[in-house]
Amino acid sequence: MRQVLQGNAMKGMTHHVKTFEGPLWKSSRFFGWRSYWVVLQDGVLSWYPKQSDAAANTRRQGCKSLTQAHCVLKPRDNCYFTLKCFDDSVHHFKVSPKNEPEATRKRWLDALEEHAAFSTHYCSQDQASVEEEEEEEAVSLGELTKSLQRAEASHQKLEADILTLLSMVKENGLAEALPAGVLQKVREVCEASSETCSSLRQCLGLFSKQEGARSLKLEQEVEKNKILSEALQTLATEHHELEQSVVKGSSPRSALSEDEFYDAVSESDSEHSLSGFETVASQSFEEEAEDTSELFCSVRSHPAGMSQEDRRGDEEEEEEGISRPNGLRKHRTSLPAPMFSRNDFSIWSILKKCIGMELSKITMPVIFNEPLSFLQRLTEYMEHTYLIHQANGSTDSIERMKCVAAFAVSAVASQWERTGKPFNPLLGETYELVREDLGFRLISEQVSHHPPVSAFHAEGLQKDFVFHGSIYPKLKFWGKSVEAEPKGVITLELPKHNEAYTWTNPTCCVHNIIVGQLWIEQYGNIEVFNHKTGERCCLNFKPCGLFGKELHKVEGYILDKSKKKLCVLYGKWTECLYTIDPATYEAHKKNDKKAAEEKKNSKQVPVFAESEETPQPDSDTVEVIPGSQLLWKITPRPANSAQMYNFTTFAMQLNELDKEMEEVIPKTDCRLRPDIRAMENGEIDLASEEKKRLEEKQRAARKSRFKSDEEWKTRWFQQGPNPHNGSQDWLFSSGYWDRNYSQLPDIY
Repeated sequence: MRQVLQGNAMKGMTHHVKTFEGPLWKSSRFFGWRSYWVVLQDGVLSWYPKQSDAAANTRRQGCKSLTQAHCVLKPRDNCYFTLKCFDDSVHHFKVSPKNEPEATRKRWLDALEEHAAFSTHYCSQDQASVEEEEEEEAVSLGELTKSLQRAEASHQKLEADILTLLSMVKENGLAEALPAGVLQKVREVCEASSETCSSLRQCLGLFSKQEGARSLKLEQEVEKNKILSEALQTLATEHHELEQSVVKGSSPRSALSEDEFYDAVSESDSEHSLSGFETVASQSFEEEAEDTSELFCSVRSHPAGMSQEDRRGDEEEEEEGISRPNGLRKHRTSLPAPMFSRNDFSIWSILKKCIGMELSKITMPVIFNEPLSFLQRLTEYMEHTYLIHQANGSTDSIERMKCVAAFAVSAVASQWERTGKPFNPLLGETYELVREDLGFRLISEQVSHHPPVSAFHAEGLQKDFVFHGSIYPKLKFWGKSVEAEPKGVITLELPKHNEAYTWTNPTCCVHNIIVGQLWIEQYGNIEVFNHKTGERCCLNFKPCGLFGKELHKVEGYILDKSKKKLCVLYGKWTECLYTIDPATYEAHKKNDKKAAEEKKNSKQVPVFAESEETPQPDSDTVEVIPGSQLLWKITPRPANSAQMYNFTTFAMQLNELDKEMEEVIPKTDCRLRPDIRAMENGEIDLASEEKKRLEEKQRAARKSRFKSDEEWKTRWFQQGPNPHNGSQDWLFSSGYWDRNYSQLPDIY
C-alpha cells in the first residue's frame, strides 16, 4: 500500500502545473488588438475566441510552447506585456484596464513564469533521462495489482489477529487478571486496528474500482486509436486517388511542372522510404586552391553553372601527390556497397504505432536510414563553397548579396530525391571536414539531444570567411505528410568587407508517407540580411499547389535599406538560380501572362499535345529570360547516384576514412560510428544491432548523469546570443584544431 501511495504522490508532484485562464487582449499584425480567452495548460499557451470554445477545445486560434519563454514589461503601461518565445517569435498582450490591472497582470506573469519553467524543465536536453528515471521509479499496472493483493491479504490477517486477541482475552479471564491500564491499552489497540482495517477496506475498494475504470479506458483508447489510424489510411488513399483523377481530367497543364508533380504523387518503382524527419535544409525533424586569382574570380568571368570540379581539375592534378589534412590524396566516387531496397517496408506501419509520440523521439528501423550522420548531412551546406569565394572576391555589395543568396539556395539542393533519413547524432558526437580544394575546414557537434540541436562552424583556410549556425528542427505530422521547420539562425561573415549575413532555412515537407511515392518539397520565405549595409534579399520558396505549377520554384528580390528593388532572382532550388533587373522581369511576366490567356482562349492546341515525360532534376526546366545572369547551377549527380542513396559526389566523400585520418580525428567523429560504417558496407543486420546498442548506451549514460546530478557540458560550442541579431545561438569556443582531444566522452 505504501508503494501505491508513494507512486501516486510522486506522479502528482512531478507531472502537473496548475491551469490558468482568463480574458486577454492580443495584438496581431493585420487585425490589431483583439480579445481572446487565453489558457495556460501544461506549459502551453493557447487562445480562443470565447471561453465556451476553450471549454469545448474548439476553434483554437493559436498556441505556443513556453519552453525558454520570458516576459518583458513596457514602462508606464500597467496593462501591457510582451511574451518572447524560444523560436524568437514575439506576442503582445494586454489585460483589461478595469478591476486592478496591475494585480491582474502580475497573476498572468506569475502563471506564465511557472508554466515556462515547467515546459523548459521537461524539454531540457536531459529530459529523456528524467522521463526514463520517472518511468523506472513509477509503479506499473502489474505492480499495482500485486500491491493491492498483498494489501488485501495483510488486511485479512490483521482482522483475524484482532479477533483472536479479543477472544483470548475474554475466554481466559484475562480481563480480571490484567491491570486496568494494560487492559485499557489493549482495548485502544484493538479499536485502532479495527479502524485501520475499515480504512484499508475502503481504500482497497477505491483502488480496485479505479483499476477497473482505467483498464476499461485503456481498452477504449486502444480501440479508438486503431479505428482512427485505419480511417486516416483510408482517407489518405481516397485523397490520393482523387488527386490523380483531378490531375488527369484537368485543363491544359504546364509542360514545365505539372508532369513533374504528377510523377511525384504517383506509384512507381522508385524507393519508398522516409525522408526528412529531421532532414531540414542541408540536413534534408535527422555537412583554396594554390592559384587564388583563379579561385576568387567574379561571377561574370566564371559562370556559376560551371562545375567546381571542372574549374579545379588542373589544380587537383597538380596536388595529386600532396596529402590532404584529412589524410586523403584522392576522394572516392562510390560507396563500398549499394543501398538496400525499401519497397517491402512501409513507413505508415511504423508511424501508426507511434501516434501521440513526439516525432523527434520515434525510432525508425535502420532500413530507412542513409549511411550519414545528421552532422555530415549538415556539412553538405559547403558543397558550393565557391559561391562564398566569389562573394568575397567582389567589390560591389549587391554582387556579394547575389552570391550569398545563391549559396543559401544551393544549400538545400542536395535534398532532391534524397529519400533516406540521416542517423540521429549521439550527444557529444562530432564531425570535421578539411577540404583544401574547396578552401575550408568545418567542425560540428551535437550540443543537445532533447531538443535535438546540431551546431557547426566553418572557416576559410585563408581566413576569408566564417560560416556558422545551429539547427533545431521542429517537426509536425499533418496526416499525409511530415513537415520539418528548421529553427536556428545561419550566419556568414566576410572579414575582408566587414560584413555579416544572417538567414534561416525554408521549411522541408515530406509528402505521401501513407500512400503514393514519397517526394520532398521546400517552401516558405527566407530573408538574407546584410547587417552592415542594410540590404536584404527576400526569397520565396513556392509551395507546389494542386497541379504543381510552382514546384521547386524560387523567386525573390534584392532590396536596399530603403526597400527599393534592385534586382530579381528566380529559378528552382533543384536546378539553378538567375538574376535580372526588375523592369525586364515585370515586362516578361506581363507578356507571359498575356500569352497564357491567349493560349487558354485558343482551342487549337489539344490538352494532350504536351509530353508526358517527366523532366529530370538536372535538365533545363527553368525558362530563362533574355538578359539574365546565371548565379548558380547544380552539378549533375554521378551515374551511380540512384544506387548510392541518391548521393551527390560530395556526399559520397563525407564518410570516407583511411588510417592517416583515423590517427588525427577525435574518437567522437561520425566516421568512427560503427552503425553508420556497417550500413555503408552493406551489413544491414550489423548496422541495426549497433544502432540499438549505441542508443541503449546513450540512454544508460543519461540515467547515470541524472542520478549523480551531473550536467552535460558541450566541448566545442557554447550557447549565447548571436553577435549580429541577438537571437539564441551556439557559438564555436575554439580549441578544436589544436588537436588536444583528451577527456572526450566514450559514446561509441
